[in-house]
Amino acid sequence: MTSVSLLGCTGSIGTQTLEVLRQDPRFELVALGGHANVELVAKQAWEFRPRIVAMSGPGAATAIRDLLPPGTDLVGGARSLADVCGEADICVNGVVGFAGLPVTLAALLAGKRLALANKESLITAGPVVRSVRRTFGAEIVPVDSEHCAIHQCLASHRDALGHGQPDRVDHLVLTASGGPFRERAAKAGGGAHALRAMANVTVEEALAHPTWKMGPKITVDSSTLMNKGLEVIEANELFDVGFDRIEVVVHPQSVVHSMVTFSDGATIAQLSLPDMRLPIAYALNFPGRGSVAYGAIDWKALRELNFEAPDIEAFPCLALAYRAGRSGQTAPAWLNAANEVAVAAFLAGRIAWGSIAPVIEETLGSYDGAPARSVGDVIEADRRAREIAGIEIERRGASA
Repeated sequence: MTSVSLLGCTGSIGTQTLEVLRQDPRFELVALGGHANVELVAKQAWEFRPRIVAMSGPGAATAIRDLLPPGTDLVGGARSLADVCGEADICVNGVVGFAGLPVTLAALLAGKRLALANKESLITAGPVVRSVRRTFGAEIVPVDSEHCAIHQCLASHRDALGHGQPDRVDHLVLTASGGPFRERAAKAGGGAHALRAMANVTVEEALAHPTWKMGPKITVDSSTLMNKGLEVIEANELFDVGFDRIEVVVHPQSVVHSMVTFSDGATIAQLSLPDMRLPIAYALNFPGRGSVAYGAIDWKALRELNFEAPDIEAFPCLALAYRAGRSGQTAPAWLNAANEVAVAAFLAGRIAWGSIAPVIEETLGSYDGAPARSVGDVIEADRRAREIAGIEIERRGASA
């Protein structure tokens, strides 16, 4: 039986991971980690009976202590999720945002397989994570649907040849749904005019994703195409492919999850209906396959697959991500921090949707070029960028 630690157990990835585990008795959940949702974590603990529960939120461990099954070990505090992620053969990192970095580093340093849904780990601290990936036994299998698709395309290529030939990869193609405003932007004429027309869309509209059911932060990122920009940076780190060889195409059906084009012109793609349980199950079972079909396609019912170029003027966050990625070092940490602060401000009603990209751009304008030699460098870059983004948000609020 393969043991699993699940960190970020109450979020979208966490709850869907538990759905996968319910269907496959070959996996044993031994560690469960959440932040502050005491009631849900306790309910999950009674169902799955992990050996240990970790709660990272202030006071959360105290609040859950008497709600857990007898004999369950409990740890609390900001470092608790990272402290328990090495308890199992596989660590699923479903923590949202920059807070997931310690889990990623701890799992890799422990020589574990990391089923990675926390893209911010690679985006903010790519050079740091790169060094710990060399730990014996450490392995990343991405859970993001796009990177999981690329992983599958590359794995099938290696299986067919019997060995890998990374020099035969011409470029990667990341597909994007286009988010909830793709059609609205097109109807408004596209470009800068569309961006102005969408400036004051509501939170409810931004959260109405047409194909995926995700948490609020990532759903807003999808509405600005920042999610795809972050995935470009993540793909660069995961697969060691330069930014000029990572292409983004809009694919509204979300059936083709990404593609790899090889040097001979052949393109291999991974297709399935939108269902995050498929990449989760893939990461748990790799190099094998799970026995439950998630997202299986009825080819008689599938009518069309459309592709188009992203509208960079209407959705400038994508270009900002490419800019930060090419700058390297701590620039992606600045980008991610500014985006997290801006999205939180939008969700709280403090800034308009149309201000998210300008806040990020203004913050990147202050980027100091600091290197990413250590976790401390990344934490300082994150702190500084959040400070500047916060000042810009206050300035915009004062002038509104």
